[in-house]
Amino acid sequence: MTIKIITDGTSDLPKELAQELDITVVPLLVRFGEKEMTSDMSNSLFYEMMRSEPKLPQTASPSPHTFMEEYSKAGGDILVVCVSSNLSSTYHHATMAKEQMLEEGYTGRIEVLDSRSASLGQGILAVKAAKLAQEGVPFEELVVQMQHTIKNHHTYFFLDTLENVIKGGRLDRVRGAVASVLNIKLLMKASEEGTLEPFEKVRGTQNALKRLLERVGEKVSETRSDFEKIILGIAHSNCEERARDVKDQMLKLFPFGTVVISEMGPVIGTYAGEGGILITC
Repeated sequence: MTIKIITDGTSDLPKELAQELDITVVPLLVRFGEKEMTSDMSNSLFYEMMRSEPKLPQTASPSPHTFMEEYSKAGGDILVVCVSSNLSSTYHHATMAKEQMLEEGYTGRIEVLDSRSASLGQGILAVKAAKLAQEGVPFEELVVQMQHTIKNHHTYFFLDTLENVIKGGRLDRVRGAVASVLNIKLLMKASEEGTLEPFEKVRGTQNALKRLLERVGEKVSETRSDFEKIILGIAHSNCEERARDVKDQMLKLFPFGTVVISEMGPVIGTYAGEGGILITC
């Protein structure tokens, strides 16, 4: 029996890759004032609207009913990889849908995993799950392998602007204004609990990117040696040239087997603002 992999719109998976691996992506809702869209809207339109609209967009998780519809379409065994439960209610809605489906007599197995990550950090986990499923790994073993992979997965990112975290209320406006004047850049990571936490403040974009690469390199050197098996993910918020430069620099350090570059969509792009870079492996 085939195993269906499902993730949500926070994952920032390139559409072509999701289609190639038969990964279903359940979109989140995105609201710019009275205008309601979904997270699979055009990224270029999203960034244009984020610049022009007076307030940041609001996002909402897919409903349990939406997940139930996708489970019904999939049939068979289903593995769901959700954005961190500490960042969104999406995981809880996917779990509620699972419980309802099973109560109603669904005969397949459904497992919902908390990725403890977001953006391409979550997306790469869905990719790994899909590849294992294509290789014929049995469902129970796939779940165990992915639980282990999640614990050993690393996601780091850099914010080039603090404007959105200030607007969103995640950073005090006065402190944020001082940091902006001093050209302070935030380096952040996904914690073991799946929260986003700053780990360093660096002055200047180039210095911050250099330190980000160093931090990722340190972690990779500590934990991995099978570089040809590693999928490196790089996500950017409307700065593709910067992302490709980061890719070139990372490949000079380590011979990663696969590199995936994607653009942050509305959910994480709203948090990051333009110019942000995320690295995950």
